[in-house]
This record gives sequence, structure tokens and C-alpha cells, in this order.
Amino acid sequence: MAIKIRKLNIAVHRDLGYFLSSLVIVYCISGIALNHINDWNPDFVIHKETVNIPGKHSITELSDELVHGFGKLVGEESFKVYDMPTPDQVKIYYDNGSLHLNLSTGTGVYEKLYRRPLFYHANVLHRNSAKGWRWASDVFAVMLITINVTGLFILKGRYGITGRGKWLIGFGVLPPLIALIVYEII
Repeated sequence: MAIKIRKLNIAVHRDLGYFLSSLVIVYCISGIALNHINDWNPDFVIHKETVNIPGKHSITELSDELVHGFGKLVGEESFKVYDMPTPDQVKIYYDNGSLHLNLSTGTGVYEKLYRRPLFYHANVLHRNSAKGWRWASDVFAVMLITINVTGLFILKGRYGITGRGKWLIGFGVLPPLIALIVYEII
């Protein structure tokens, strides 16, 4: 009986490990990206471009046609909305972009957002932003717990959980515990 349980434990650990390997890598890459969210934007690449508009304009002559013409300068065909943050500036909003113009100087900045390949989609899953993904994430977490617990009982003897394993488990508790103490969370 003990041999059958051991074989089942090894098989569950092995097969779940293979099954989860791709998702674990995606979550790890996304986790690293999200850890450094203050250093870079892991979801979007922001392209900025300085633009010059021909002629001088004022807020009083602003119209949908003129705003549409400004958009053509940066390759935008239609705008969502625009507003005037100051008496001589207009900010035009597009799908995934904006154009901020200073009408008195005739200069402006066009910003366009592009989804960062791989990272955007991985982060959507990691943050549970995708509709319905929360349940898949919960199942994933339970499977990770299963693979962890089954892994504890793969080896026997001096290298198993009753030997060196118990010490390594104990040492594994130290990094999060030290972090909690150092950052005064406990």
C-alpha cells in the first residue's frame, strides 16, 4: 500500500510539474515585471513625438474640424474628445494616444501607447484582470500547493523531509520572516 501511495505521489508531482511549467514561467516573468513597476511600464511602451502645427491658432477658433486636422498631423483619423487645460493649450484624446498642443507656440507632444508584447498579456493574467480568470488562478494556486506538498515526499531518508528537508523548509521560512521584521510589518 505504501509503495502505491509513493508511486502515485511521484506521478502526481511529475505530471502536475510538467503541466504547470509554462504557466509558472509566465507568472514568474510577470511577477518580476510587476515588482519593478516604478522603474518601467511593464504593460505599455509609450512613444513620444514632438510636433509643430502650421500657423498660429487660438482657443476661440477651435472647432472639431481644426482638431481633426491636428490629428492628421500625427496620423490619427478620429479623436474621442478634447479639452483646454489652459487658455492657450488643447489636449486631444485618441484611442491609445493623446496630443497636447500649445497653440501660442505652435508646438506639442504626441504620445501613443503600444501594448508591450508578452508582458501585457502575462500581467493581465497575473493581476486577474481577465474576466473569469480568477477561478483559473485559484485552481492554479491549489495545483501549486499540491505540487509543493507532493515534492516534499519524493525523497526518503537523509535527503528527504525527515533529514535535510526539514532544515531547508525551516530556512525557507527565514527570508519572508526577516523581511517582515525589517520592514516592521510584524
